[in-house]
Amino acid sequence: MRLNLSLGLAACGVAALIAAGSPAFAAAPPVQPKDGPGGMVDSGATIIKRGLGKAGAGSFVFYKSGPAPAEGRPVVVFLHAWGAPNPQAYGAWIDHLARTGALVVFPRFQEPNRTRPSEASAAAVRILGTTLSDLQADAEAKPDRTRVALIGHLAGAPIAANIAADAKAQGLPVPRLVFAIMPGGIASDARARGVVLHDLSRIAPETLVLTVIGDRDARAADLAARRLLREASSVPSERKLFVRALSDDHGFPALTATLSSPAAVDTAYDGGAIKLPPEPPRDPKQPTAPFKWTPDMALTGEQTTLVAQINNARTDSLDYLAYWKTFDLAAATAFGGSDAGALKGNSRFSDMERWADGWPVKRLAVETPRASAPAPAAVVPAAPAAPRAKPASTRRP
Repeated sequence: MRLNLSLGLAACGVAALIAAGSPAFAAAPPVQPKDGPGGMVDSGATIIKRGLGKAGAGSFVFYKSGPAPAEGRPVVVFLHAWGAPNPQAYGAWIDHLARTGALVVFPRFQEPNRTRPSEASAAAVRILGTTLSDLQADAEAKPDRTRVALIGHLAGAPIAANIAADAKAQGLPVPRLVFAIMPGGIASDARARGVVLHDLSRIAPETLVLTVIGDRDARAADLAARRLLREASSVPSERKLFVRALSDDHGFPALTATLSSPAAVDTAYDGGAIKLPPEPPRDPKQPTAPFKWTPDMALTGEQTTLVAQINNARTDSLDYLAYWKTFDLAAATAFGGSDAGALKGNSRFSDMERWADGWPVKRLAVETPRASAPAPAAVVPAAPAAPRAKPASTRRP
């Protein structure tokens, strides 16, 4: 009898250990906050979804239904990763931004298999300028050109930086915030494949520049992020931040800060269901513009894999707390005229809340980049010394 009881207790212990280690009994990650930065905002609002421009070079625009505030809506320009021109890949984040009251502009700067990365920045500038002009007199959209923020994911990050650098010269509103998340796709030189960086020293000194990377596949994003911060040399270091999201497998499902993790699919934002104006009829007498296909128009194998991950990404705590909340706080800081020190000193900025069992999720790592060292002064060779006069002879005659 005693032996049977011991065996029964041992079996129960083993079963308990197995149950404790199974995902069903693991601590759940934090849920989306009910309100505030990164939180649920105006869930009952209707979101307007529009297409402007033309199919090959247009914008998708999103905002809450109803008249805009008297001062207009803050503008968030969302620049997609290479090969991900459908806003549904970022639909959940776009929905959150629109519900906060922003006018979200999603320029479709890439036509797959027809656009070169080196042409994308100029295309984005043209599309954005046309979109803002078309919306300026719209009583519901009403962009506030004094409050503009740019979000760029992967290749969209250097494009966001280029737009910020060229904004004044191109007649665009100067952005108050550049939010470069998992930056990548930067060409090593003007002839290499990728997005060629413009002169980022032209980014206005009052701009707030944040780069956000994850700790998975991090080396390339780390180098690209630091390069963007370094080359934005007119922006003082107190207006820059380098942020790293950390993966955490304490509970289930685990939080994994990959290159594709900022994507958040919502099929309600499928660009295929949003009608763009038809192409204007072409004059048959006019010759067709020449087109030459080049290999950099197509996705590489690695890019194809990454796009597949982006198109399958779902929302989790990293979205709510590492990306959405971080942007919301950064935008409020930038539009309010404060610097990055106010963000870094805000304990809520890096906090990732707690797993269901009370264990804290790994906090964001936040650092202020070092100020760029001034270029060494040119060494001017010293003038040759004048020949010394010979001393007068003291020899007596």
